Amino acid sequence: MIWRQAPKSITNPTWTDYPAVSGPTCLYDSQPENVLANIAARILTAFRQLPVNPGTLEAQPFPHTLKGGPTNFYTTTNEQTFDLTILGQTVHLTATPTTYSYTFGDGTTLGPTPAAGYSIPETEWLSTETRTSHIYAETGNYQAAVTTSFTGTYSVNNGPPLPINGTLDITTPAKTIHVWKTEKALVADTCQENPNSWGCPGAASR
Repeated sequence: MIWRQAPKSITNPTWTDYPAVSGPTCLYDSQPENVLANIAARILTAFRQLPVNPGTLEAQPFPHTLKGGPTNFYTTTNEQTFDLTILGQTVHLTATPTTYSYTFGDGTTLGPTPAAGYSIPETEWLSTETRTSHIYAETGNYQAAVTTSFTGTYSVNNGPPLPINGTLDITTPAKTIHVWKTEKALVADTCQENPNSWGCPGAASR
């Protein structure tokens, strides 16, 4: 490449060679790199390596729930943004939770569903069934978790947001759900009056 110079204020000037010693420098390749295409080719890998917080799985009631009654599950994740440098360019990424897959530990699952679930008042725990509730049929200890599927967008150097072709799936740490059963009986004494009365702590089961 040969650089030439001429006065800016003159129309149709005579161009002269720019001195090689002090002239500008241009570095190029015989096949210039398509930076945007190369970023697009590696954006999914970068997206799946982001430290996205999957949130937590919540249950109501917890840690003990009742056999045959609804246990309300929900998750607490949200949209998250990140800034990276890829091939020398500033890349802004957004991870958005889209669907949720619940595993309840007893062999049953729910999802993928767009429902993240929500908290309900304590007075409704044993009577209200939500879209993400689950009813355990047997007593026992169960490991419950939720996998959140995030979709993403990215923009390069403050350009328009572009979709990422793929998802990031993250599973929360499991929570142990203790499923109990209830029994009813008529008793004559309170536990203070008779510590060995049926249903009192430490009393022999009958």
